[in-house]
Amino acid sequence: MSHGHSHGGGASAAGAHRWRLQLAFGLVATFFVVELVVGLSSGSLALISDAGHMAADVVALGAALVATRIATRKDTTGRRTFGSYRAEVFASGLAVLLMLGVAVYICIEAIGRIGAEPEVASGPMLLVGALGLVVNLVCIALLRGGAGESLNVKGAYLEVLADTLGSVGVIAAAILVGTTGQPWWDTVVALAIAVFVAVRAVMLGREVLAVLGQHAPAGMHPDEAEEALSRIEGVIEVHDLHVWTLTSGMNVATAHLVTAVAEGGAAPVDSGAILAQAAAVMRERFGIEHATLQVEPAGSSACAQTSW
Repeated sequence: MSHGHSHGGGASAAGAHRWRLQLAFGLVATFFVVELVVGLSSGSLALISDAGHMAADVVALGAALVATRIATRKDTTGRRTFGSYRAEVFASGLAVLLMLGVAVYICIEAIGRIGAEPEVASGPMLLVGALGLVVNLVCIALLRGGAGESLNVKGAYLEVLADTLGSVGVIAAAILVGTTGQPWWDTVVALAIAVFVAVRAVMLGREVLAVLGQHAPAGMHPDEAEEALSRIEGVIEVHDLHVWTLTSGMNVATAHLVTAVAEGGAAPVDSGAILAQAAAVMRERFGIEHATLQVEPAGSSACAQTSW
């Protein structure tokens, strides 16, 4: 058995931008506490819903930070052959549950306000909403620098970018409540934010389940990889092909490449050359750096294909 990958070390792109994640995490976490406290004291459901969204951002940024630390941690047990990269996926699953919980809570509170006219302090709403917008814009500027190099940082960047819309919603609700004197605008905006959070949670949840279910990476079909490997000179069949995502930005593949048996005085197939070409195909065409490939001659009894 041969491998089309290397186990070389080195600092990851996310690790190089760890300071950006740390600073953004500190800003968002601090503002989350401020927004939650003011939301509860002012009676603004829009502020509370946006604070819940901020809480999801805190988890997402925290997961990104943890992932950069765990990725470089050595396995002392010898049992984690793929390392602990999936910690990021589990943290994302926690964020999904948190976001759905926030959406449900806001909907229940909104239903409870039907027919009532709660007192909503539009002044604190406007102040905190504007402050939240500033915090989000600062975080966007921080994370944009690493989003193009690291998918981990890019995920955090998109989380903060989406939360900016929540801050805009809070500002809009404060202005509408202040100008019209109708507190139900706060509830309407809160419901809109709750729906937005729920939709994002479902989308993120589908990605988490796809990774945990070991589905083929998004945008890639196994048949395409099998066809590309079959076109390599000397390969007559490809079987036991499996492709899946270990964690965001880390796709993995395994495959058996069957070669023709040399006849007469023909030179034997160069397994090393086939491995190099196959690894290049998986890396350059499909973006898979970690491909474990096995070359075997046709009719070999050393390989028994699995039934799954």
